[in-house]
Amino acid sequence: MWKSLFLAGASVWALSAQAAAPAMQRVGTGMQVRTDAGVLTIEPVAPRVIHVRFGPAGFAGNYNPAVIAPPEKIAFKIDEGADAWTLSTADLRVRVARADGNVTFQTPDGKDVLQEGGRDVTHGVTQRFNTGGIVYGLGQHQNGLLDYSGNIVRLQQANRDVAVPVLVSPKGFGILWNNAAVTNVELDLPSGPAMLLRSEAGGVDYHFMYGPELDDVIKDYRHLTGTAPMMARWTWGLWQSKEHYATQDELLGIAAKYREMKVPLDAVIQDWQYWAPGQWGSHAFDKSRYPDPAAMVKKLHDEHVHAIISVWARLDPDTANTKALDAIGGLYPATYPNVYPAGKGRWYDAYNPRARDLYWRQVMRGLGTLGFDGWWLDASEAELGGWWGQMRDVKTAAGPGSVVYNAYPLLHTTAVHDGMVRDQHEKRAFILTRSAYAGQQRNAAITWSGDTMGTWDVFRRQVPAALNFTMSGIPYWSADIGGFFGGKPKDPAYAELFTRWFQFGVFNPMFRVHGTGDSKEIWQFDDATQAILRRYIDLRYRLLPYIYSASWDVTHNDGTMMRALAFDFRDDVQALHIPDEYMFGKALLVAPVVQATAQAREVYLPGKDAWFDFWTGAKLDAGRVVTAKADIATIPVYVRAGSILPLGPVKQFADEKSDAPIDLVVYPGKDGAYELYDDGGDGYAYQKGAYALVRMTWHDGAKRLDIAARQGRYDGMPARQAFAVHCGPQAGAIVKVVYDGKATSVALPHCGG
Repeated sequence: MWKSLFLAGASVWALSAQAAAPAMQRVGTGMQVRTDAGVLTIEPVAPRVIHVRFGPAGFAGNYNPAVIAPPEKIAFKIDEGADAWTLSTADLRVRVARADGNVTFQTPDGKDVLQEGGRDVTHGVTQRFNTGGIVYGLGQHQNGLLDYSGNIVRLQQANRDVAVPVLVSPKGFGILWNNAAVTNVELDLPSGPAMLLRSEAGGVDYHFMYGPELDDVIKDYRHLTGTAPMMARWTWGLWQSKEHYATQDELLGIAAKYREMKVPLDAVIQDWQYWAPGQWGSHAFDKSRYPDPAAMVKKLHDEHVHAIISVWARLDPDTANTKALDAIGGLYPATYPNVYPAGKGRWYDAYNPRARDLYWRQVMRGLGTLGFDGWWLDASEAELGGWWGQMRDVKTAAGPGSVVYNAYPLLHTTAVHDGMVRDQHEKRAFILTRSAYAGQQRNAAITWSGDTMGTWDVFRRQVPAALNFTMSGIPYWSADIGGFFGGKPKDPAYAELFTRWFQFGVFNPMFRVHGTGDSKEIWQFDDATQAILRRYIDLRYRLLPYIYSASWDVTHNDGTMMRALAFDFRDDVQALHIPDEYMFGKALLVAPVVQATAQAREVYLPGKDAWFDFWTGAKLDAGRVVTAKADIATIPVYVRAGSILPLGPVKQFADEKSDAPIDLVVYPGKDGAYELYDDGGDGYAYQKGAYALVRMTWHDGAKRLDIAARQGRYDGMPARQAFAVHCGPQAGAIVKVVYDGKATSVALPHCGG
């Protein structure tokens, strides 16, 4: 198959070579180059972003719900040379060869960043780039790869496979491929060092984004497609779930048991099949098993436990909701035999704005009024009867399924996000979803890795899958801790795997236990395992000030919480290939243990500045591999020199009030700075400036921590905050500070490496 695709694609550069010489004209937003094969349009749309389109005359671009930012007015000039036209802005040069119309992106001083190598729009669309080397992103794929070089990545939504057409390179650029059709991305195959993007439909339409730092590439992407809003503080606590809690009493009993055991917990999930038989899509409880759902949710809230509930885009044929959606043309027809087996449900057309609005209103009427705090959108690909490929045959409100294929989850999450913001505005929107598409970060959505198996091999693959997903510009990712399928807590071998996955989960954006089969609540495990799990739950809650501040960085600075090493160590060649280490925030290096019966693991410490063992405080030099302690109770974690790490008290839930101090742990060896963020924890007042920032600066030479005057305030903000300031390698030397919002300084004269 791939050989035939390659041979078909050979016409890409042959076509360019045979074409007549192109002709250029300046247009108000950039320049157009006309060739025998079509029209090439080059538009600078942001300081370091260029929009490129190629198709027949009049081609305005592909179906593209991801990009929402209007183009900026960017000053540019066009120079006409003997062999090329060059469009220049203050930040980029775009060179279009006269001979074949191929584009080269350059720095202002003329250094090549990325070169096209030909294009073809006669059979679907193929775009070649003459680039070799590392490529990341492209959503989430369960292939165990971090760098995709030498491989083919298929962008086609399916359970466990998430198609996000965004790639980044440590060479300093990213590409947003504006094409929702099924796409193959071929990278440095034996046929030659090139990158080919082959889509089944559409024209050439992409945004080139230049950093050169990957944080800046992601910022460009979010500028185009939308900012990730703040999640509520409770989002970052422990979640407990199962497939599925079958009665009201069972769900309430889970929360009550955690509270009785005094194990921190913030949320439980009601998974599917809470409805009566034949009522899938009714958004109504089976009253024989859930006699009073509103009282159930209130009871959870009284215990300071939040609740989300599973809702699907699929509806059984005879529900009132199905009929109402059908009446407005909001369902896919039930006439596709490969999609809808006889008598089975139908899927709503999320591409239809009227259907999106009605779908949400049905959800809100049936479930939102009960007080649920967020929404679990299962099978959001959509899973059309299990035949994902049949989406090509569906006629959607936005056009043929073959053209709009991969964008379904973006439109589905948009329906729920926009509805929740409008109708549940006292709560920050929250969505857990099995699939994603470019732009989905703006919908307050966390994507999880699908219905995984509870095996070591699958667990290992979660780490690079997560890192590539966040390098696709969508910051929030999660997995079913322990795997969805399989696993018995009483089995010592599975308890080991679960413990390692649980430790990894502490350093994920979302910390959530889920699975089918035997329940995996903490008390289902033996006493020794429980003790380790409790230790890591406590650590997660101690990290909440750090995590919440990292979430502010995501929203305010377009940052990334779960960071492949390329984000911070782009110039360290060895770091670029490591699939099982990452930064969690900008201070912590995490090295999950992904092998059974491990007592140690090798960890590469990237960069040039020193590192400190999080557990012991021992100082270690960068740029080398160390053998880290990794017994069953230990996940290797290191802290960068120059870091200021806030560690709060252990709480029973994220918003519990406490007078206990926040530890401010300084790691010396380099100057450093940190912003500690806080707000009311929920609602949208933060968007109107109701939040507080405390900026801190560590002066390594002077051995002094400066805590600046607090900026901002919010309702309910405590007048004073106790800090316990100490040095990471010398934790015993503690300086206590009662911070009242005024600038202060703390001397740590013995804080050295």
